[in-house]
Amino acid sequence: MSPNLQAAAANLGWTLEPGVLIGVAVAGAAYARRWVRVRQSGSPRAQADAPVWRLCCFLGSLLFTLGALVSPVDELADQLFLMHMVQHVLLLDVVPILAILGFTKVLLRPVTRAVHTLERRAGLLASPAFAVVIYIAVIWAWHIPAAYDLALRHPLVHVLEHLSFLAAGSLYWWHLLSPIRARLRLAGLGPVAYMGSTKLFVGALGMGLAFAPTALYAYYVHHARVWGLSAHDDQSIAGIIMGVEQSLVMGIAIVVLFVRALAESEREQQRRERFEAV
Repeated sequence: MSPNLQAAAANLGWTLEPGVLIGVAVAGAAYARRWVRVRQSGSPRAQADAPVWRLCCFLGSLLFTLGALVSPVDELADQLFLMHMVQHVLLLDVVPILAILGFTKVLLRPVTRAVHTLERRAGLLASPAFAVVIYIAVIWAWHIPAAYDLALRHPLVHVLEHLSFLAAGSLYWWHLLSPIRARLRLAGLGPVAYMGSTKLFVGALGMGLAFAPTALYAYYVHHARVWGLSAHDDQSIAGIIMGVEQSLVMGIAIVVLFVRALAESEREQQRRERFEAV
């Protein structure tokens, strides 16, 4: 029987990796402690500085981290390319977006000075252009068949892959969503160009995987199949997931950024009117 025709039961177990559980618990406890402290500060703006929806966003990022790394998604990623792609999408976009949306200027105040110092010392490495290059390079590099198969066969390399996705995604979305004013700030149509250039290259990779004439990854070709999917069909679905996710995220983000820009413009206009009135 050829590798593509071998059948196996889907592994729906939980990995419960201790390092992931500890990291999530520490991050959650640190955030909750800061959020509660701001809410109980007695400031008239306490609810605005630490709204409940920000807490929900951050907790959501932790839940999606667990979903990506310790739930059946992680086990199924060893059997199906499409589930591995879901895992990558969560780590690159969903987790960083929700985590950053969980913060306000006040919630980040204890580390604001450290962040600005790091930006100054990093120089061009802290620029939006570098974030775009790293985001694209990380995704493309890990989807080179040799690198992809290496990560699947060696646990430490797999951990490095996941960490690089989290780091690249966090840096990328920080430039768009950070509540702290950056030294090198995207202005005007900058966010649209920033996202458009990135998603174009990543979407192209997804479409390339979706319409490749053959299965590209030896690990999945020679792995027992589940859900009746051949290695080629599995790869095609994974590519579609990547392409569609990139399009959806870009569309939603552009709308949100546009609304935020309008709100900032309105506040600036109100400040000018108050100044002129004086």
